[in-house]
Amino acid sequence: MARFGPDVIALFRKLLLGYALYFSNDLLNSEGRKVFEEAARMLVYEHPEMKPAVVRVRRKPTLDNVLRLASRILGEDEAYALLRAGIEGPYETKIPLHRVNED
Repeated sequence: MARFGPDVIALFRKLLLGYALYFSNDLLNSEGRKVFEEAARMLVYEHPEMKPAVVRVRRKPTLDNVLRLASRILGEDEAYALLRAGIEGPYETKIPLHRVNED
């Protein structure tokens, strides 16, 4: 697994934990795009091979695409746990989140 910088990891964690702030109708809003673009700039600088995945999110900034990229950076389990914490807050529900299939 590739090693990602601490800033990239922190920004993707911020995006997923701040789901209510950075997403509207499961699309990145303007504030979410600012955070994502900062993370994307650093990510492409560190790992140019990740550029196609970043371009996919820029073209279609859906929650699924952001989560797919975050799963590659943070690991699938951590990405889903952070998203769940961002959506539910400190409370846990019994409704499972659906996992995104890799293309």
